[in-house]
Amino acid sequence: MIHAFRAEILSVSRDPTDDPKAVRHEPDGLLVVEDGIIVARGPYAELAGRFPQVPVETLPGLVVPGFVDAHVHYPQTDRIAAHGEQLLDWLERHIFPAEKAFADKAHADAVAAFFLDELLRNGTTSALVFPTVHAQSVDALFEAALARDMRVISGKVLMDLGPEGLSDTPASGRAESEALIRRWRGRGRLGYAVTPRFALASSDAQLADAGALLAGHPDVLMHTHLAENRRECAAVAERFPEAADYLDVYDRFGLVTPRSVFAHGIHLPDRSCRRLHQTGAGIAVCPSSNFFLGSGCFDFAQAQRHALRLGLGTDVGAGTTFSLLHTQGLAYQAAQLKELALDPFRALWLATAGSADLLHIGDRVGRLEPGQEADFVVLDTAATPLLARRTRDTDLAQRLFALQVLGDDRAAMRTYLLGKCAWNRNMT
Repeated sequence: MIHAFRAEILSVSRDPTDDPKAVRHEPDGLLVVEDGIIVARGPYAELAGRFPQVPVETLPGLVVPGFVDAHVHYPQTDRIAAHGEQLLDWLERHIFPAEKAFADKAHADAVAAFFLDELLRNGTTSALVFPTVHAQSVDALFEAALARDMRVISGKVLMDLGPEGLSDTPASGRAESEALIRRWRGRGRLGYAVTPRFALASSDAQLADAGALLAGHPDVLMHTHLAENRRECAAVAERFPEAADYLDVYDRFGLVTPRSVFAHGIHLPDRSCRRLHQTGAGIAVCPSSNFFLGSGCFDFAQAQRHALRLGLGTDVGAGTTFSLLHTQGLAYQAAQLKELALDPFRALWLATAGSADLLHIGDRVGRLEPGQEADFVVLDTAATPLLARRTRDTDLAQRLFALQVLGDDRAAMRTYLLGKCAWNRNMT
């Protein structure tokens, strides 16, 4: 089936810092979709004549690629806005107790359904997701994603040094991971990620197993945390005194590869940055979470000097919002604290094509180019009276920046998956 969408269309295919031509904008554009895949895109006046028999739906807003969340914890949904503590104490007080409940599959099913609907409500169409140590938490998420036809990557958390009721063993962790890969590989739009929680949560034996899993399955990612909190970094240095730095701990177990996604990375020495660039591993930047837990600010200038691969994540529940639109505005604030002004088009790239490339799905989503899946969100620049007033009679860059700073879930008017409306603000 073929149909088309007429709208103002904007995408950023590459980092515009390096290539200003990466910004593509059609004030009056046409997006032609066949069986969920984009077959043509361009100015309406030029393209409409090529598809005279195709039904056209006019969309009343700014169409951008569906947002790609490069790091988010679905089991922490019910602990968003939990008061007090920095990272390690926050985990003990709020998060580990909440994650123990995912031993119950029915509970995992209910949270997964709410979580994915919340992503769609915020314009997020793809995500790299942390579940829990329980295999059924992965099953629940993948089942819900399959039912919605969402592009989701996840994998059982490995943490044999976790608290009672929230730990596995090296043997069980590897066996359950292998079984999950076999069960879900190739189904729908799903992908798998080997997921050690962080260096302190796994024994050397389990970290070695994680490296073996990654090496044995060239189609899977590796997803973990890196250098988020100074106390965490000090604890890692104490446990691994022979390692050059935090990243080197992972490197010694074969976990630093082009398929490695490290969340946070806000306390990195230049040696780590050079190694990340050398290997092609990348960072999921999570400014909302970093502010909320008092962890610090990601250094965009340092990352730019080392040409690091970057994406953007909400990190819920330390993050304070499911909205990657608003998270782009928070990334601007984080960059300002390091004396760099983040361009709004670069922020959009981080939340779309940048994150998609980081997750190795950039050939399928993130750019709204022919051959890609038709995942997109319709943004409303008049979603609130203040936003409407601020975006009146302004150019595209100012409108986009105002959306990022003042916008949130209310600005996501509609969300489309494979050319089909999966969320409509006016039909809830």
